[in-house]
Amino acid sequence: MKILIIGPAWVGDMVLAQSLFKFLKQRYPGCRIDVVAPAWTLPVLARMPEVDEGIALAVGHGEFALGKRLALGRQLRARAYDQSFVLPNSFKSAIVPAAARVKRRTGFIGELRYGLLNDARKLDKQALPRTVERFVALAHEPGEPMPTSLPTPQLSVSRENAARVLNTLNHALPQVPVLGLCPGAEYGPAKRWPAEYFAELAQKKIADGWQVWLFGSERDVPVTQAINQLTGNRCLDLGGRTELADAIDLLALTTTVVSNDSGLMHIAAALARPMVALYGSSDPHHTPPMSAQAKVIYLGLECSPCFARECPLKHFNCMKHISPSQVLAAIQK
Repeated sequence: MKILIIGPAWVGDMVLAQSLFKFLKQRYPGCRIDVVAPAWTLPVLARMPEVDEGIALAVGHGEFALGKRLALGRQLRARAYDQSFVLPNSFKSAIVPAAARVKRRTGFIGELRYGLLNDARKLDKQALPRTVERFVALAHEPGEPMPTSLPTPQLSVSRENAARVLNTLNHALPQVPVLGLCPGAEYGPAKRWPAEYFAELAQKKIADGWQVWLFGSERDVPVTQAINQLTGNRCLDLGGRTELADAIDLLALTTTVVSNDSGLMHIAAALARPMVALYGSSDPHHTPPMSAQAKVIYLGLECSPCFARECPLKHFNCMKHISPSQVLAAIQK
């Protein structure tokens, strides 16, 4: 059984997709799973033992790039895949498996993809409220009941690589508890807990003898720097200084993680880190961290979730009203 997955573009959703990969390996022992995905998600796929190959789709966020998609599909024809699963619901995401002439092309109907999918399913959002359930449902035959519990994401790590990265930063492996803070969120500022709140939390844990590590991409450098400055530069600021694979290994060394709803949050969950996940404009019932070690804080205000990039009401109460003391209490529990 040779399976081609068209993966999601967001790192967090790719982590959730591992539940599907695990389910497929259980259902079809010995199957081959290849995943077409944006290059920035390949380091996550490399930490999933179920994935045989991550295949880079060289297009940007939202780019149609018909020629590139057709060319990649033609390149994959010789692999003669038995089935493909198209996880995004866009029209463009179904082009590659159609061009690759995959025998059975499965996905939700989405943007009028009847000509590209020959196994098109209707999505019942009420029956499948969580993203991870929608992914796994595609591997079931229509009408087949879903399992009572889903496989949970679990990323592999390299402690040796973590030690190497810390050495390049003139930092030793920690001998005290480490609080990992993930203050970014790629989607927009409405998902981000205030920097001064992160800093207050960091100061309290530093006073308790903990180290505090700040995680983030190059885009998160302004917020990680701001938090570090507010703490008197007593944090290890990793913002923009690590590749995603390195961040995975370093997150695995943390004692506890506090994160916005982001890709790093889902990575921390897949590393089974005790964590506090902060939700404001997004919905924890739709994309919760897949871990029993995670505590979700969500106020559920009348205006939440709005799914907006910026607070449309300009007050940002969904995040501002989550206090550092409330998060600290969740950590202590």
